[in-house]
Amino acid sequence: MYSPAFIISQADAFEFHASELVIDTGSRRSDNYSMNRNQKNILAAAMITSFMTTFMSSALNLSVPSLESFFGVSAGSVSWIVSSYTITIAAMSLPFGKISDITSRRTIFITGITGFGILSAASIFAPTIGVLITLRALTGMCAAMIFATNNAILISSFPHSIQGRMLGFSVAATYTGLTAGPVAGGVLNSTFGWRSIFAASVLISIAAFLAAFRAVPENHAENSKPAAFDTAGVSLYILSIISSLCGLTMLGSRKAAPFMLVCGIILLAAFFIYENRRESAGSAVVMRVSMFRQSRTFTFSNLAALLNYGATFAISYEMSIFLQVILGIPSDRAGLMMIVMPAAQAIFSPFTGSLSDRIRPAILASSGMGICACTLLLFSRINAGTGVPYVMAVMCLTGFGFALFSSPNTNAILSCVQEKDYGVANSIIATMRTYGQSLGMAILSMITAFTLGSGALETSPKENILHMMHTSFLVFAVICVTGLFFSLARDK
Repeated sequence: MYSPAFIISQADAFEFHASELVIDTGSRRSDNYSMNRNQKNILAAAMITSFMTTFMSSALNLSVPSLESFFGVSAGSVSWIVSSYTITIAAMSLPFGKISDITSRRTIFITGITGFGILSAASIFAPTIGVLITLRALTGMCAAMIFATNNAILISSFPHSIQGRMLGFSVAATYTGLTAGPVAGGVLNSTFGWRSIFAASVLISIAAFLAAFRAVPENHAENSKPAAFDTAGVSLYILSIISSLCGLTMLGSRKAAPFMLVCGIILLAAFFIYENRRESAGSAVVMRVSMFRQSRTFTFSNLAALLNYGATFAISYEMSIFLQVILGIPSDRAGLMMIVMPAAQAIFSPFTGSLSDRIRPAILASSGMGICACTLLLFSRINAGTGVPYVMAVMCLTGFGFALFSSPNTNAILSCVQEKDYGVANSIIATMRTYGQSLGMAILSMITAFTLGSGALETSPKENILHMMHTSFLVFAVICVTGLFFSLARDK
C-alpha cells in the first residue's frame, strides 16, 4: 500500500533537483529547489488531509453488512452513512472556500481537521443509525473545510515553478485514499470491526493536526475592512447541491428522485444567474461567475474533471465484482489485486505534476483522459475467460491515466485564478469530484437495474453480470471521450 508517508519520503528523496529536460515553456526553472522544514510540514499536512478525507468516503463501503447487522436496519439506510458525508462535502466546500479566502485559511483548515477527528471519535460510540448518519454529515462539513483549504495553502507556500509537483503529491494522496479505502476498510472491518475504521481516522487526524498547527501560515485578506458575505447566494447554492445530489443518489430507487434532481438543476441555474447579477452590480458574491465566463481553460478544465470522475469512479466497484463474482477470487486476494491501481496513481502523480510545470497541462491531461478512455474500452471486452494478469495490467494502465490527468488538470485550474481565489477554485474542484462520483454511480445503478432487474449479484447469472459490465464500461468510455474533447479544447 502506498501511503502519504511513503510519498512524503519520496519527496524528501527527490530534493527537487530539476535537471530534467524542459519542454514547451521557453524558460527554465531553477536548477534545484530544497524544501525547508516548514514547507515539508505543509506538504505533509496537505497530503495527510487529502488522504484521510477521501479514505473515509470509501472505507466504510465494505462495512455495510456489519452495520446492517449491528443496527438492525436495511442496506438503504446504511448507504446514507456514506451519502450524507459526500453530499455535505459537495454542498459546503464552496461556502467554506469563500470564507477561507476572505478570513483565514489556517483557521478554517485547522478547525476542519480538529472537527474531523472529534466527530470520528464520537462515531465510534454512535448508539443508533440516525446518530451515526448525523455525525457523518457533520464530519462531511469538516471535510469540506479541509477540501476548501488544503491545496490552496499548499500552492501558496511554494514558488510557481514547482506548484504542479506539489499538487502531484497531494493528488497522489487523494487517489490513494479514494481507491485504497475499500481495501483497508475491509481489512479493518473483518479484523477489528467497523468501529476500527473511525479509530484509524482519529489517529490520522492527530497526525494532520500536528503537521498543520506547526507549519500552516495565516493568509490575510487584501482589505482591512471585514468582507461582506453573500448569505442568499450561499443558501441557494447549498439547496441546489443537496437537492441535485440527493436526486442522483436515489435515482431508480425513489419516485421523488427525478423531481429532486430537476429542482436541483433549476436552483443551480438560478444560483449562477443570481451570482452573475450581483457580480455585475459590484456586490459581494460567493463565487465569481466571471471565472467561468472569462477563462475557457478554467471552464473546460472543470468540465473535464467532472466527466473524468463520472467515467472512472465506478471502475474499482465493478472490478471488485468481476474478480470475486465472475472469477471466484476470495475477497482478501481480490483486495490485494486492486492495490495496483492506487499504487500506479501514487507513483506517477508526483511525476506528472512536475511535468505540468514544464509542459502545457492540456497536453498531459488530455493524454491521461485518452488512456482512461482506452482502458474503459478494454474493460468492456473482459469475459469469464479473461486472465488475472490482463485485468491487473489494465488497472495499472488506468492508474497511470488517472495520474496523468489529475495533477496537470488541477494545476491548470488553479493557474487560472489569483491567489485570493484559491479557496473557491479548490472548492469547485472538490465539487466536480463529488458530482462526478455521484453521476458515475447513478449511471451504474440505472444500468444494473435495467440489466439485472431486482436480482442480487450473488444470484444473477454470470452472463447477465458481464452484460451489465460491458454496457456500463461502454457508456463510461463515451463519457470519457466527451471529456477528452473539453480537455483538448481548453487552450484554444
